Amino acid sequence: MNVILQSRATLFSVPGGDTVQIIKTAEALRAKGCSVDISIELEPDLSRFDLVHLFNLTRPQELHLQAMNARRQNRRIVLSPIYVSYREYEQNARGGLFGALARHLDAGQIEYFKVLARAVKNLECSKGTLQLLVHGFTALQNDIIDMADILLPNSESEIRRAGRDMERIRNKRHVVVPNAVDENIFAPDLTGHPEGEYSDCVLCVARIDGVKNQLNLVRAMKGLPWPLLLIGKPTNHRSFHERIKKEAGPGVQLIGEIDNAELPRYYKAARVHVLASWMETTGLSSLEAGAMGCNLVITDRGDTRDYFGDYAFYCEPDSVESIRAAIIKAYDSPIDPRLRQHILENFTWEKAAEKTLEGYRIALGKD
Repeated sequence: MNVILQSRATLFSVPGGDTVQIIKTAEALRAKGCSVDISIELEPDLSRFDLVHLFNLTRPQELHLQAMNARRQNRRIVLSPIYVSYREYEQNARGGLFGALARHLDAGQIEYFKVLARAVKNLECSKGTLQLLVHGFTALQNDIIDMADILLPNSESEIRRAGRDMERIRNKRHVVVPNAVDENIFAPDLTGHPEGEYSDCVLCVARIDGVKNQLNLVRAMKGLPWPLLLIGKPTNHRSFHERIKKEAGPGVQLIGEIDNAELPRYYKAARVHVLASWMETTGLSSLEAGAMGCNLVITDRGDTRDYFGDYAFYCEPDSVESIRAAIIKAYDSPIDPRLRQHILENFTWEKAAEKTLEGYRIALGKD
């Protein structure tokens, strides 16, 4: 089977969870004998591919052109929505002019203005951007859904949540393809000595961003006896990064972005990993930390319960007290080896590839 995986133009220049998902999906599919290309082109030649696999419905300006291109060339379309909604954060926690504006807009309008802002500020402008600005964010999303032959959400929770926002999704056939962890990298027995100065710390691995909510995490850790380590690249929200540095006490360290291969040592050193985000479809760093033997504190917003069930300690991102209470409970609880077992039994890239191939067979009419 010859497959092309396509997504947003900034997939590699501004990497995120979707970048990891695409790269690891490609690797796992190749291990099963597929020929796989990754492309951010808008209108490539598809003559040698059996189908097109699109990722990330929250960037419809690129996906719409890629889907139209696939339809023109009579190729079947598989869509991994990776559907996120930051509406609660935008309307309740984001500051500045955009936050004030967002409180009076619906989700599609909020995303429309974000695309417009990126076009002006970051020069992220293409034919797809112009289409979106003319026809609207939601209209492009609906067209993509209509063109897709099958959806591959990361959880049942995601498809239900997306269906509440977009009626057209409710009648589409879907196969759940779990997000995953690389058990060959995130394996305690294969990891070197942990970082001594961070032994038994509280850790958060995520981009430094308002959605990831590190400011409330810093506030929740005040007065607690354990060090807090923040690993992640600051985004364009520079004022948010500055507020974290201003409020962080001597027990908080920010060490920026590090190579993925170095992360296991920090996970191994930590006792608790926290991802108190305003929204997570999965929380890839939570999967990695859980596989490395950390107790997990994770947001209750999004689809996290489909992954972690009763193995995690949940918190409310808008409540410093809730985050603090969950951290204390997680830190004082013994490490549960069943969490790592649960992750390795259900959320590996090999299992994700198996479910992806099931979706491909359905799209091609072979199942």
